[in-house]
Amino acid sequence: MDLDAVRTFVAAADAGQFQEAAAVLSVTQQAVSKRIAALEKDLGVRLFTRTARGAQLTIDGQAFLPHARELLRAEERADASVRPGRRALRVDVVGRRVAPAVLLQDFYRAHPEIELDVVTLNAPVSAAIAAVESGTIDATFHAVPGPVPDTIKAVRVIDEPHELLVGPRHALANARSVTPAQLAGHRIWMPGMAPDAEWAAYYDELAAAFGLTIDVVGPSFGAEALLDEIADCPELATFVGERSRYLWPDRYDLRRIPVRNPAPIYPMSLIWRADNPHPTLNSLHDYLVSRRVDAPETEVWTPKWAPEFRLNGTSAHI
Repeated sequence: MDLDAVRTFVAAADAGQFQEAAAVLSVTQQAVSKRIAALEKDLGVRLFTRTARGAQLTIDGQAFLPHARELLRAEERADASVRPGRRALRVDVVGRRVAPAVLLQDFYRAHPEIELDVVTLNAPVSAAIAAVESGTIDATFHAVPGPVPDTIKAVRVIDEPHELLVGPRHALANARSVTPAQLAGHRIWMPGMAPDAEWAAYYDELAAAFGLTIDVVGPSFGAEALLDEIADCPELATFVGERSRYLWPDRYDLRRIPVRNPAPIYPMSLIWRADNPHPTLNSLHDYLVSRRVDAPETEVWTPKWAPEFRLNGTSAHI
């Protein structure tokens, strides 16, 4: 199987658009289309449905995606096995538009000599830790709601405040900020949230603390589809991280409204294997600790299971 075609398929599945996949892979959009077409011909199935909004996975594409990711991981492990001490630092960021990805990009700008391999496993913390333990990845960013194995280190490096994302006709569209209490009775839509993921545990506790209605019904068709729905519906809203970087057309006129008094904080940790000898891990850890942004100047709320962080600039290990 052509692994370049498989890699292109995974990039297109993650991006939801052939154009964005082409940018990620540094190839032309035509090259992406040709590789996908060749892979579909080889497999004898359609992997994507092309729409005006981008490319959506077919049922066959959804079935093939986890196996495609495993093929690429196997290729990476094979390559790394004959390149000791010379491979890139492989870091999982869950999504390419959320705070860990933004900070990792800033780290690379500060240290362009360091080679990075940024991946998106899009897996809950248990699966991500398993990937760290197996050596599939060197590090990952996740909230850590419970103890980790003795072989693993986890250091809280990101406190991410929330913003409410709404369309122009939403009742709160013109608010300069909102409190969690003001959100009671409003439908906060976060479709496709896996019930066993740590972010589900976070939002369950947040909803219980403030009487919120967080709707997770329905599959996730990606960020673009969610933004399109929110822009068009006056009843829908969703949560986004303060440092996330989502893009949408100007005509959507979406509003990002800080949530304050208290400000819900999503705590994320850098997770790696304690005996990992990669020389870049210490540099990444030190950079993230130095760049940690303190919570906003307001009362904050964190889940009961959130690990502690010492405000003197050093991090507490779990």
